[in-house]
Amino acid sequence: MDYSTSPTTTVSSAAVTGDHSPTTTSITRTLRLINHHDPLTKIQAAKEIRRLTKTSQGCRRQFSGAIPALVSMLRYPSVDAKAAALLALLNLAVQDEENKISIVDAGALEPIVTFFELDNLNMEEHATALLATLSASPVKRSTIGASGAIPFLVETLNSGTPQAKVDAVMALFNLASENDNLNLILKAQPIPYLVNILNSSKKSSKISERCTAVLESLVGFEEGRVALTSEEGGVLAVVEVLERGSPQNREHAVGTLLTMCQSDRCRYREPILKEGVIPGLLELTVQGTPNSQTKAHTLLRLLRESPYPRSENEPDTLENIVCDIISQIGGEEQSGNAKQMLADMVQVSMEQSLRHLQRRALVCNPSEVSLK
Repeated sequence: MDYSTSPTTTVSSAAVTGDHSPTTTSITRTLRLINHHDPLTKIQAAKEIRRLTKTSQGCRRQFSGAIPALVSMLRYPSVDAKAAALLALLNLAVQDEENKISIVDAGALEPIVTFFELDNLNMEEHATALLATLSASPVKRSTIGASGAIPFLVETLNSGTPQAKVDAVMALFNLASENDNLNLILKAQPIPYLVNILNSSKKSSKISERCTAVLESLVGFEEGRVALTSEEGGVLAVVEVLERGSPQNREHAVGTLLTMCQSDRCRYREPILKEGVIPGLLELTVQGTPNSQTKAHTLLRLLRESPYPRSENEPDTLENIVCDIISQIGGEEQSGNAKQMLADMVQVSMEQSLRHLQRRALVCNPSEVSLK
């Protein structure tokens, strides 16, 4: 066939005006070509839709009518057709809730899941990206979970490309908001892979934050708590995030440890303490987010030998709580670090209080009020 005279050549040649904005005529033509009977024409039209929707929110709306044809292309035997359709759908779904819902309703999930079985890393990467984007829609998270995608996403955490791992974490983070999905995620045993990603990622990174958030959800189940403590370095990975993560990441980390300790203090107190969590918790009580501060205080009380307050003669102060814990943990270095951290945090707290009082005095001092 002489492709130079086929309808495919008209897609890109008349697709945009001089200012790179697609005309109504070019959009209509591309929509017509995506429904053409010729596979090569459809592939070129899909590529054009991908190009035009890459940066234009308006185009995503205008090309929503192409979704059924693009979804049907996902079932074509040609890998080129699958890839062109998949990438076009990915762009159509970005920041467009209606398109996300339409793509799922058009039956895209079944063929997308099969792409993980193609032994093609590029297709796996594209499929993972589309699932991450579609899972941003709360409306379709249960449907995505029921599609059979979760085991493949978990396996991608282990064997996918670096970008696919990032997108798989994002997808699981989104899907974990549904309880039914949490059970499916737990069944796929993701915790070893999440711990590996935490250990190899910057503790303040987005992927680290989402990994820790997923772990926080999973340890709400006994299977998740057992899996994390059974994984070598699992609790330590969370403690390191608590120490060096972003504010939101540290909040997820302390939440993870607190959930474990609240579920069974006798069982999980020692595994948490032995990883040297005290200095990080002390810092959070002063410098964390409001939620982190509250959770850190609560966890410190649970980590002492007795979780109950002292008598009136021995007030239940942070210093007394920490001293109780320090007296129970082994290792001079850890004990010394905790004591020094406590002293530092007390100093920081005093300095912050002093600055706050000085600011209040400055605001209230009449001599500082300018006259009109």
